[in-house]
Amino acid sequence: MIGLKKNVAMSLESKRLLIEPSNSNISINKQLKLLDINKSSYYYVPCPESEENLKIMRLLDEQYLLTPYYGIRRMHVIVINQGYQVNLKRIQRLLRLMGLETIYPKPNLSKQQQGHKIYPYLLRGLKINNINQVWSSDITYIPMRHGFLYLVAVMDWFSRYILSWKLSNSLDVAFCLDALDDAFEFGYPEIYNTDQGSQFTSESHVEKLKSNKIKISMDGKGRALDNVFIERFWRSLKYEYVYLNAPETGKDLYHGLYKYINEYNCERPHSALEYQTPASIYHKK
Repeated sequence: MIGLKKNVAMSLESKRLLIEPSNSNISINKQLKLLDINKSSYYYVPCPESEENLKIMRLLDEQYLLTPYYGIRRMHVIVINQGYQVNLKRIQRLLRLMGLETIYPKPNLSKQQQGHKIYPYLLRGLKINNINQVWSSDITYIPMRHGFLYLVAVMDWFSRYILSWKLSNSLDVAFCLDALDDAFEFGYPEIYNTDQGSQFTSESHVEKLKSNKIKISMDGKGRALDNVFIERFWRSLKYEYVYLNAPETGKDLYHGLYKYINEYNCERPHSALEYQTPASIYHKK
């Protein structure tokens, strides 16, 4: 079956299973380094938020998919109407923690960093007619039963194929760079499109693209449709897997995402692709 690089993904999971927390001779950090595993890919730190806050965050996330244009006050009313006694400041803090910018028409998990260059949006009016012409990347919040993680993915626009993805317990740039490195195993795009977040405008991320002669494109501020295909993927992922399953642990989530994304790539016909799968489109050219 053509799909995610199963041998690579399983290799990573096998490496994770090799880690011995009780090994007194080699520290976990050294084991991670020897096995070439990023810390954010191994550790899952339970969120310090209360169970009630986690339920409210799940509610906010679901509502945001339906009404991304709702501001803090409307979100506050939604939560109050569900029986939670919370104030505006609490809603504001939780939305900020989740990375949801409710004043804009899309969830902007990666906050813009002052002083970094913002690149123009290169896709307006561009005819995309081949694989590896345009890739895009984005980050989303993933609720769990007792916490949450962040997910980044890299997608080929022409085929809608998910080239790579990574989980992290923080919004550090490292897991975005890891996802980019994994995607490069397929090749290199002409254009790479992201939002204006600090992860994507960071020097390390920009230099990795420039060193491979990739043109950098960034969404216009507040424009939900500039990265529309990956936004649609987030919606499908959450309604069809995340909200229905509420994974218990990071490992459960990893396995669930692996299964869902592999099915999305390899088994699901897309009407926009004349009912072919993303994998069949990506790998036949």
